[in-house]
Amino acid sequence: MGQKKSVDPAEVKRKLAVLEPQLEAMLQRFEEEQDPKKKLKLGKQADRIRDRIRQAKTGERFSRQTKRDIVAYSFIAPNFIGFAVFTLGPVIFAFILAFLNWDGNNPMRFAGLENFAMMIGNQRFLASLKNTIVYCVATVPITLAAALGLAVLLNQKIKGRNFFRTVSFFPYVASLVAVAAVWNMLFSPAKSGPINMILYNLGMAAKDLPKWSADKDWVMFTIVFFSVWKNMGYYMVIYLAGLQGINSELYEACSLDGANAWQRFRYITWPQLQPTTFFVTIILTINCFKVYDIVYMLAGGSNGVLNESAIVLVYHIYEEAFRNWNLGYASAVAMVLFLIVLAITLVQFRGEKKYAN
Repeated sequence: MGQKKSVDPAEVKRKLAVLEPQLEAMLQRFEEEQDPKKKLKLGKQADRIRDRIRQAKTGERFSRQTKRDIVAYSFIAPNFIGFAVFTLGPVIFAFILAFLNWDGNNPMRFAGLENFAMMIGNQRFLASLKNTIVYCVATVPITLAAALGLAVLLNQKIKGRNFFRTVSFFPYVASLVAVAAVWNMLFSPAKSGPINMILYNLGMAAKDLPKWSADKDWVMFTIVFFSVWKNMGYYMVIYLAGLQGINSELYEACSLDGANAWQRFRYITWPQLQPTTFFVTIILTINCFKVYDIVYMLAGGSNGVLNESAIVLVYHIYEEAFRNWNLGYASAVAMVLFLIVLAITLVQFRGEKKYAN
């Protein structure tokens, strides 16, 4: 890579006659420039010209910057190749597949917009879209409020603070299968279920006891409740990091002015946490649109098939792709999901300056 070729003095002289005046002119502009950004850019251009002059004199095949680039790319190449083969390639293929009809066995057939037109009259798709939106609209604000409340509470100097932080974070790291099994036992639709037994002892009639995930009217409430409980600990940790980054002098000055706890939260804590809230909102919204495992574990039943009261978009994609082997239609639904998430994220980023600053 660093091998030198024979140097022709005449060729070197010709190159230097071009490069050296360019370097002098660049250095002059560098000295005259007042803008720091433009000055930095001119300095980098001057370094490149110096590198070309040195390369012309020594006869090296590659400049120093090229060698640095090759070394840098060689470090990221294994990870990038894996990403390209196992992630980027399939994603591109899925976008192409959205305009094809294919069952994984027979030859592919161009379908144009047929797969997208099929969604309009597909009740499973419409139900999954509605349920996903309802789930997101309910889960995002409740999780934000619960996580922020926990973070503010556990940021105080209270006894057993570390223990309660651990307990709050535990549901997030616990096995989903295990906690879903316990949750289904606690919220059993039978009268003997612990939660229903408490409600019955409080005076609720047996016929009015909720069926929770077995009832189409209660299943989404159960899923949202479970999601908030399982995920709020993770976002609590993010909020704790944001709280600990707030300058304590602001609270001291506020206390000297006679502000109470609510005023300190309203005028100091909440404005200082808005960048953190913006980040949490983006991540939480994307995760809510990708929900699959929670819904499958709570409402899948014995056969793992979700009814129209619980089905979500990612499950609908899985169902069409790997149960019905309608890969083109499943890819089209995946593209719609991607566009919805992209649109929501762009809207959120457009309001970033106002929301996060």
